[in-house]
Amino acid sequence: MAALDTALKDAMSIEGAIGVALVDYSSGMTLGIAGGSPELDLGMAAAGNTDVVRAKMRTLEMLKIEDSIEDILITLDTQYHLIRPLGSRAGKGLFIYLALNKSRANLGLARHQLRLIESSIEI
Repeated sequence: MAALDTALKDAMSIEGAIGVALVDYSSGMTLGIAGGSPELDLGMAAAGNTDVVRAKMRTLEMLKIEDSIEDILITLDTQYHLIRPLGSRAGKGLFIYLALNKSRANLGLARHQLRLIESSIEI
């Protein structure tokens, strides 16, 4: 789990990061959380976003689209929420959920850094 803790810490070092979680989208359970705020309950947000991931996976399946999801972006008035399903065999069924402060974050750079962090996660 040391690699997971390091990955979560690295995600929190992304400019504008509010919180990050590694989530199992089959159960909605979190494997790790870092950050958060009184306004953002990461456990609840992570569990709720499992529905988003499952719905998108089902839609791709119904449309017979063979592509995998790189990430899902939810844009709020003051925040970006990035959802990145893990592509590795060991990470199958998991996603990284990252909440960013919109006024402080560079979305393109955050996506790039999250991709690098994903490659370092060991389960």
